[in-house]
Amino acid sequence: MSTIFTKIVNGELPSDMLYQDDLVTAFRDINPLAPTHILIVSNKVIPTVNDLTEADEKITGRMMTVAKKLAEQEGIAEDGYRLIINCNAHGGQEVFHLHMHLVGGRPLGPMLYRQKGE
Repeated sequence: MSTIFTKIVNGELPSDMLYQDDLVTAFRDINPLAPTHILIVSNKVIPTVNDLTEADEKITGRMMTVAKKLAEQEGIAEDGYRLIINCNAHGGQEVFHLHMHLVGGRPLGPMLYRQKGE
């Protein structure tokens, strides 16, 4: 199965790549929601968090350590940042290839908003 992220990981599509190893690839989001908005993607196509297995724990752990490293490099570690992994339609997932958003560089406000009537 191939996704737009597979093509970026394989170098078939251009990106502002910041990190790549045998498990994950990180690049800047083309539609950033904050001054720093980086996607950290599994090199292996895993459609959603629901599809993870114990064998994938090294990938998810690497995603976290790469996020920490990139936050430091981007100068946002001290003030803070947000890590987001969306899962399926209600979670807001748009590309069905496991990825984490590293977002920061400004105050981000509350994570969720109450809908009218809640």
